[in-house]
Amino acid sequence: HEQGAVHMADGYARATGKPGVVLVTSGPGAGNAITGLMTAHMDNVPMILISGQQITSMIGMDAFQETDVINLSVPVVKHSYQIYEANDIPKTVHKAFDVTMNGRRGPVVIDIPKDVSSAPFTGVISLPVTSQLAEPVQTHNDSLKGIAEALSGAKRPLLLVGHGVLLSDASSKLHEFINTHQIPVVTTLLGKGAFDENSSLHLGMLGMHGTAYANKAIQETDCLLNVGSRFDDRIIGEASQFCDQAVKCHIDIDPTEINKMVTVDHAVVCDAKLALSELQELVDIEPNKAWLSRISELKNEFPLHFTNHEGLSQQAVIEALYQQTNKNNRDAIVTTDVGQHQMWAAQFFKTKSPDNWLTSGGAGTMGFGMPAAIGAQLGRPNETVISISGDGGFQMTQAELATAAIHKLPIKIVILDNKYLGMVRQWQELFYDDRESGVSLEGNPNFVALAAAYGIKGVHITHTEHLDERLTDALDYSDGPVVIWCEVVKTENVYPMIPAGKSYDHMLIEAPTAKLAKPVGST
Repeated sequence: HEQGAVHMADGYARATGKPGVVLVTSGPGAGNAITGLMTAHMDNVPMILISGQQITSMIGMDAFQETDVINLSVPVVKHSYQIYEANDIPKTVHKAFDVTMNGRRGPVVIDIPKDVSSAPFTGVISLPVTSQLAEPVQTHNDSLKGIAEALSGAKRPLLLVGHGVLLSDASSKLHEFINTHQIPVVTTLLGKGAFDENSSLHLGMLGMHGTAYANKAIQETDCLLNVGSRFDDRIIGEASQFCDQAVKCHIDIDPTEINKMVTVDHAVVCDAKLALSELQELVDIEPNKAWLSRISELKNEFPLHFTNHEGLSQQAVIEALYQQTNKNNRDAIVTTDVGQHQMWAAQFFKTKSPDNWLTSGGAGTMGFGMPAAIGAQLGRPNETVISISGDGGFQMTQAELATAAIHKLPIKIVILDNKYLGMVRQWQELFYDDRESGVSLEGNPNFVALAAAYGIKGVHITHTEHLDERLTDALDYSDGPVVIWCEVVKTENVYPMIPAGKSYDHMLIEAPTAKLAKPVGST
């Protein structure tokens, strides 16, 4: 399926740092690719999509499988090209790679009519690549000095790290900066892996389902430096109350993100790697022992935890996966779908290295996990790749089991089957008087039997007592993909939780005892 193909290119790009390339046919082929393009666009993933098209003389005539791919894709791509001369193909391809990789990254569409792709070529394939894109600010300026002065004068400084740090390959600079100045750090969902989550300075993810201690630190900081995050709604909650007691600083490669969601005191438009390199020399701050001690207190007071059930919880599976891969020094690449399992994976599967956490952030695309794992495994064939999906998301692109089987890819496909669209059910329970609608997945198949139909090994886990043994068996299997079907508790909720549009003061550490107001925004 074309959606699966685009997610594979996306996973390849996120795991390798190189653009993914995907080829689709015209009409419905290009139409099916839109969801994947939207996913990549929202998360700034570099990608080239090449689509087929009707012959040039029939464009605009409603011909068979003619689709206006350019206008169809405009909202979800960085740029689009339609080629009318075969000799223009190399020039256009070089431009597309320049556009997708430079500045704020994103997908690019190249639409090629059939008569152009089959026409004689008499041009030059190899062309010099000269970027026409404007370079972001790279020199010291008052804003960067202002950020340095704000950090240097802070008693409770905090770094907020987003996907931009990973996209600019700035993780090593970030480690140097944090370890030198001993500044605690929180990350966005897509920023996981930019800094080792095992570090005592790391507080995990912030926001709607972030750790309680990260969210508490956000409330107590007196200076927040955001590097490479766009201050999205799942982070800030009620914008007017977000860090309202702190000096707020923002570094982003895209000037349109500055003051878009949150008004900041200091901002600089710059590549994250360049900015951190310069700040390393400009910041003069002594580690604040009282602040670091407070961070430790918050971690001890509000730890992540889950209930051990007679059956099997999603958190237990994720924690066991993490412990096994961490114990054997696998440092696995993890992809996820979207929903409760995604949030629990973000909480309980600590990421040590950049480009090892692949998930759909801005678009929240179900069906992303397994095809993204295929792309990641193709891009990094010697790595352990684990796809964690819910039963709902997995079934949206489950036909890609065939792709994994054909290529004998040793991906570990974990299906957390609670027979619900769990996150939607959670919102219905908390905010809509538990009126369930459209969330039951009682029609789920036997996923081990489904895997067997493709010639894929299957493992079935229903109780904690079998968990470690069967996960070990699955993780050690290397002759192709393996499906790990985990039948889990049906109706657990993800906490902590900040209801949509609410301030951090409304964070729920556990299930509320009173009825909650309908939230702002959707799931």
